[in-house]
Amino acid sequence: MNSTTVPARPDGAETSGQRIQRRLIGAATAGMVIGCVAVGFVSDGPTAWGLLPIVLYTLLCLWGVNILLATVAALLSAFAILQPSPLDAATVLTDGLADNVTAIGLISVLGAGLGEVLRTTGVASLLVRGVMRVMGEKSGIAVIIGMMAASLITVAMLGTVGGSLAIIAPILIPIAARMGITRATIAVIFLYAGCAGLALGPFAGSNIAIMEAAEVSYGQYLLHGAIPLALLSVTVGYFIILWVQKRSFADQDFYSEAETVGDEPPPAVRSRFATGVFVAGLVAFIAYAMMNEASTALPLLALPSIALLTALAAGQSLTATVTHFCRGAGAYVHLFLLFWMLATMFALIDRIDPFTPIFDAFGGQLSATSPFAFSVLVGLVGLIGVPGASAAVVVLVDQVFGDAAAATGISPAAWIVVLLFASKGDTYGPFPNPNMVTCMGMARYDRLRFMLLSGWMLLIPAALMYTAILFFIT
Repeated sequence: MNSTTVPARPDGAETSGQRIQRRLIGAATAGMVIGCVAVGFVSDGPTAWGLLPIVLYTLLCLWGVNILLATVAALLSAFAILQPSPLDAATVLTDGLADNVTAIGLISVLGAGLGEVLRTTGVASLLVRGVMRVMGEKSGIAVIIGMMAASLITVAMLGTVGGSLAIIAPILIPIAARMGITRATIAVIFLYAGCAGLALGPFAGSNIAIMEAAEVSYGQYLLHGAIPLALLSVTVGYFIILWVQKRSFADQDFYSEAETVGDEPPPAVRSRFATGVFVAGLVAFIAYAMMNEASTALPLLALPSIALLTALAAGQSLTATVTHFCRGAGAYVHLFLLFWMLATMFALIDRIDPFTPIFDAFGGQLSATSPFAFSVLVGLVGLIGVPGASAAVVVLVDQVFGDAAAATGISPAAWIVVLLFASKGDTYGPFPNPNMVTCMGMARYDRLRFMLLSGWMLLIPAALMYTAILFFIT
């Protein structure tokens, strides 16, 4: 969604256009924050102006501002409207640390720590190689299917596209390159299979946010939302991938000879035992979560526990395990800060209470709106108009539209579909997004226009599928 950003100079220095754009964005942000201060002085009681922080957050993300900076600006504007005392402000920030929204960010951090432990113990490499060995490496078709399966499984286990692909790409690319599979094909494989895995991940932050918002179990989430998207991604996506391979093969879009070597040596024997421990631990926690309809709290225990058991099974010392876990988690600590600030901002907005005057003015019209039309509209608004990390989009859409959805009679199953499409649909388009660019980077592919076309080719059938699902369940 950074299409408005002025292109950078080749030497990395800021251009005059970028400098002007940065200053304009800064001036507009300062103007909105000052406007929020004025709103705080003149308003008394609930006011629809309390939505200004969310509007500012959305605009800054659309303008390509770093999402953490956008959140800081939105949080400051919320404080400006409410104008609490320093002690009250500190209390709200402290309460935010215990909020479920903040827990989602912490889960993402812990998942990254687990991913680093899997990499250093050789478990990730062993799992990827095992999938490729089962699928076979004797033909291009078999390798493509194997790469899709390996990408889907790894992303589903770790709950992150970037962290998972960073582990498996160095293993998969040399295998694929030797079979004549092109850069474009691998980039699209990573996109389709990675997004399918992200939708299925039991500990992915965005999925936990959806389950929390819709108040459903993991099994219900899979049935109504994730499984249809995953099936579409791997079935329809498979035929699109074959078309991409045929077209890019004719364009000679191959890896260099140097890139066809360098995959890692086979894992040691202890890695095989550690892999068994990891899989057993993961399955046990998922089964427990499904049987007990566990809340957001369970992954906070599951992720570090699985990491510790896996590392000990691989023969790692406790010191090395903590070092690896913290190194992986540290790369994603910004997500914890992001969700902590979002939780605080939403708590402030709840105090301002902007929705009461809105419902007083439009409540009758909302109750008269059909659940189907409302669901489709919110899904499209989330897809196009609410940028940011997937879990943040879920939280934002639920915060803004959750009460209205309840008023129009939206069922939990329909709300799952709405939140899933709103938060994950933009991975396929309609604009460039972090997951898409990550897939391109890991595949060493640089044709964004063709990548966007590939995303659109799956986004359109996904939109039609979810529209049909909503038609029958609303």
